[in-house]
Amino acid sequence: MACLLFVIFALPSASAWAVDIDGHIKPDEWKGARHITDFRQTQPLSGKPGSLHTEAWILATPEGLAVAFRCEQPADVPRTRQRVQRDFEDQVDRVNLMVDFDGDGRTGYDFVVSSTGGINDAVVTNENNFNKDWDGNWQHAVSEDAAGWSVEILIPWYIAPMHTARDGKRTLGVYLDRVVGTTGERVAWPAASFTRPRFLSEFSRVEVPQYSQSLLAITPYVSGLYDNVRGRSHLQEGADLLWKPNGQFQLTAALNPDFGQVESDDLVVNFGATETYVADKRPFFTENQGIFDFSLLDDNSQLVYTRRVGGPSDDGHGAADINAAIKLNGSVGTTSYGVMAADEDGEAGRFFGAARVTHDFGDQSLGMLLTRVDRPWLDREATVLGVDHHWRPTPQWTIATNVIASDILQYGTHTRDSGATLVANYEMGGGWRQQWLGMHFGDQLQVNDFGYLSRNNFNYGHWEVRKRFTDLPADSAYSSHDLQFRIDALDNDHGLRLRRQLRIGDLSNLRNGATDQVQFNFNSAGWDDLLTRGHGALFLPPSVDLAYERISPRHGDWAFKLDAEVVSGGLSGNRQIGYNVKLLPTYFISDAFSVYAGPYYEHVPDWLVWQHDNLIGRFNEHSLELDAGFDWNIDSRQELRLKLQAIGLDARTRGGYRVGGNGRAVATDDPVDDFSVRNLGLQIRYRYELAPLSYLYVVYGRGGYAQDDFAHSTTDVFNNSFALRDDEQLLVKVSYRFDI
Repeated sequence: MACLLFVIFALPSASAWAVDIDGHIKPDEWKGARHITDFRQTQPLSGKPGSLHTEAWILATPEGLAVAFRCEQPADVPRTRQRVQRDFEDQVDRVNLMVDFDGDGRTGYDFVVSSTGGINDAVVTNENNFNKDWDGNWQHAVSEDAAGWSVEILIPWYIAPMHTARDGKRTLGVYLDRVVGTTGERVAWPAASFTRPRFLSEFSRVEVPQYSQSLLAITPYVSGLYDNVRGRSHLQEGADLLWKPNGQFQLTAALNPDFGQVESDDLVVNFGATETYVADKRPFFTENQGIFDFSLLDDNSQLVYTRRVGGPSDDGHGAADINAAIKLNGSVGTTSYGVMAADEDGEAGRFFGAARVTHDFGDQSLGMLLTRVDRPWLDREATVLGVDHHWRPTPQWTIATNVIASDILQYGTHTRDSGATLVANYEMGGGWRQQWLGMHFGDQLQVNDFGYLSRNNFNYGHWEVRKRFTDLPADSAYSSHDLQFRIDALDNDHGLRLRRQLRIGDLSNLRNGATDQVQFNFNSAGWDDLLTRGHGALFLPPSVDLAYERISPRHGDWAFKLDAEVVSGGLSGNRQIGYNVKLLPTYFISDAFSVYAGPYYEHVPDWLVWQHDNLIGRFNEHSLELDAGFDWNIDSRQELRLKLQAIGLDARTRGGYRVGGNGRAVATDDPVDDFSVRNLGLQIRYRYELAPLSYLYVVYGRGGYAQDDFAHSTTDVFNNSFALRDDEQLLVKVSYRFDI
């Protein structure tokens, strides 16, 4: 496979005629294209030829990179007829085209087309991190017949920033795959897999003629919001500008941007000491954003977390308004750069700035990111510098490192600290692989003015070994197993032991397209240094956590997802066991209309909630949640969605405790009261696509949150959540993109 991955294929220049993207693969249009037939199984990751014949064609044209797929699918293999929304995650028949326009393994773009014409697109960074918040403007078409179905795709050259071509040629990284919806089988060329540590850098190198396109796109918008609770309305207008004179320079700007939500975030009740991470779907912050990816390799941690911009104002008066924002990307040779700035309105308005540069050295790349946030309301200036390095010394080893430092100036005093991360992955062959990971974040390191880090002040390390099994008996219900064994250690930066953990897990693929995942964690006794928010670390006994998840795609009229967990913890450790379970079935009334409704129930018998200073409340907690709604894909341009989430939480006190001098919990007579929480989120959204990336939205939303200093039955609290009405709004928004 190594020969396949690193050989450069010369792709013929475009024919004299253009490819008509109509879903019908005409031989004369694709004459001279590179023909791909060697698709291999990557799910399960066996490397064997696929069970169904798949072939593809790649052709560079002045209008863009053209790719066609022919997917044979006889009558005895059911086809998924389900219509899907943009950025779908449904298990349906589909193809993927992924392109790394610089061929350096740093940033890729994923273009997905389902057999019913639905699309999904995403940006791929850090080898296998997919962010589907980005939406691009590209062409696609699908056709089908008795023997199978076909897809044609055209990706314009201005879709992404790219390096300067050499000698009239450009080297791309290309990956193609096809997924069979009813079985989950995935076949790909080359035989790379995003389940491996190295994915993006394993794309096949394809040499194409140099083409260049320019784009000037202006997207004005107008939105009207009526607040039915406060009896007031608000009208706003603005525009987004996208200028791409060539692949080496691209500029994005937003004037008086409307960053109101047309997408609803999931409800979260968080009494913990760490912030909940929320993805960003705002177009300005998803277009050309890959250059600013600087992951700290710890869950969602990163140095640029764009939800900060236009987030809660420093004066506490709601979300901040943004005057303007600008972003430019470019490259010089194999050096890429990006600059971003955003300015908020008012005395409490903040200024956000980021500058990024990366350079490719072949099997290595080096980058630097500098961010600056000015917060005049808090008399605070935050500067963060990060340097990251990616190295592929051999086909088996992949090593990523970064070093970061922060300098916070507040009230005339500087606070400085640093952090670093190293992760090394080793592919041993035969399905075996290992990973070593180490992290250090100082207790004065502060990146959350612009970035996201769930906590600082820790040192962490783990060793992990995995084994993949794909040669299972033909009569087995499973097609593959991926076993995991991990041991880790977590201390704070002052040497306090926070955790030692043993993790054993298994991720399995079934032949009917479903997936099973089981994970067992055994946690040693340790200290919780976050619970009291700096008022003393609490010693906790050992605990265990056993989690199971099954995702079953549509079979007949039904699909479902099941999550279940058994967990111990709190002051009682393993002496008391809690649990939670969530079942989310989906019923398909038709291929275009589906409804879902499922409960989530949780019981935590020993729940610790911080009260104030070093006082902790110990509670017996029950919560009931509902996740329900429908998705109606009316036609290729229209969709109607209902999303309803309701939460009722009941917490009955088991007493108050303070953290003693030795870190042990000491019972106290300080009053700690029962409480209950109600939360509601309802959104009905109609979207009509006027033209590519041009939409009419009509959105009705209602929601509320209430915390009461008494307890009811969980069912009563849940039922009362539907009466919440802190907000009730109607939003109408029209945006239209003009390509000039």
